[in-house]
Amino acid sequence: MTVEAGKTDLPAATWTRRETLSSQVVRMIAERIKLGEYPRGSKLPTEKALIDELGVSRTVVREAIANLRASGLVSIHHGIGVFVRQDAGVTPFRLGDENLMLVENLVKGLELRIGIESEAAALAADRRTQTDIQAMTAACKAMDAAVRRASRDTQADFDFHRAVATASHNEHFFRIFNYLGETLMPRMRLSTHAVDDASLSVHLARVNEEHRTILRAIEARDVEGARGAMRTHLGDSRDRMLERLRREQ
Repeated sequence: MTVEAGKTDLPAATWTRRETLSSQVVRMIAERIKLGEYPRGSKLPTEKALIDELGVSRTVVREAIANLRASGLVSIHHGIGVFVRQDAGVTPFRLGDENLMLVENLVKGLELRIGIESEAAALAADRRTQTDIQAMTAACKAMDAAVRRASRDTQADFDFHRAVATASHNEHFFRIFNYLGETLMPRMRLSTHAVDDASLSVHLARVNEEHRTILRAIEARDVEGARGAMRTHLGDSRDRMLERLRREQ
């Protein structure tokens, strides 16, 4: 039993016997959605109509619809039908690791972090608890130890920024930081092995003093001060990346 290409007029060569019938149905319906034959928000043909058109079993159609739903292309409204999602075919936001070793892409990432983390710091100043202050203080103390050791470990740096995101008491800031922070923290992406210990300690001490400036503003509930301090901190990091980019050109 084979699946006909139907309205999409796909050439027969695009169908392969190595695919399961349900996979072929998924591919055909997805192509129709992509081409606009099934517009966003529209209702798909009924289960019976698909069975009759394609010459496949009810089980095959149901499996295909389940796969389309899992792929985010359709939604099922029980008792009503299957509908093409309004966001069908929209690619979710992601940052590909393959280009993040490039300094220019880290600069762009820092610019994104400036917008997000500056607002998180402002919210933290308004909403922080004593537990939040303790977490940020602990991260600064851990960074002090990293300065003394000229440590290339980024954990204390990451922990401080995560504590600020947590102190916003908005789970969306925390979740997006967990993604962006690990992905776009420059020292996690660029090698520091060529930097001597003394220079690294000076750099880490400067970074940690910037952290403490942010912490003081948050502890004082200075919303604008916290926003500005975080913007300055990440802006300085961006500027250091730009300087590195200029040296490498």
